[in-house]
Amino acid sequence: MPSSTHALLASLRETMAARALLASTLRVSRLAGRTAHVRCASGGGIPTDEQQATGLEKVIMRSMKAGTDPYSMLKPKQYSGSKQDPHIVPSITNKRIVGCVCEEDNTAIVWFWLHEGEAQRCPSCGSHYKLVPHDLPH
Repeated sequence: MPSSTHALLASLRETMAARALLASTLRVSRLAGRTAHVRCASGGGIPTDEQQATGLEKVIMRSMKAGTDPYSMLKPKQYSGSKQDPHIVPSITNKRIVGCVCEEDNTAIVWFWLHEGEAQRCPSCGSHYKLVPHDLPH
């Protein structure tokens, strides 16, 4: 047999199998006293991620659409570290410990306490950091 005949037979088998499956589903649903809800992609389309999202995923998708970052998932904005443009450090309390890698190739971290109020300097390199209040999203 030519290959086009094989393809036609395979297509017919798939169609017949799909019809048999639909018929058995309808038969079972009638026996149970319910109507079968058949949903095809051609009828309503495939649902989007926003339509299928639930729970925290839905909260994150809505806030990202609104332009906010509720769980600090995105890379923070770069600051110069000067007194006029200090590095912003969010905190849910009035103080937080901060680690500063003063130089790019430095292997030691300089740790210091950052308190709410004015911007503070790193004791080693002089970069400025400012503590800002941050509310938890939930």
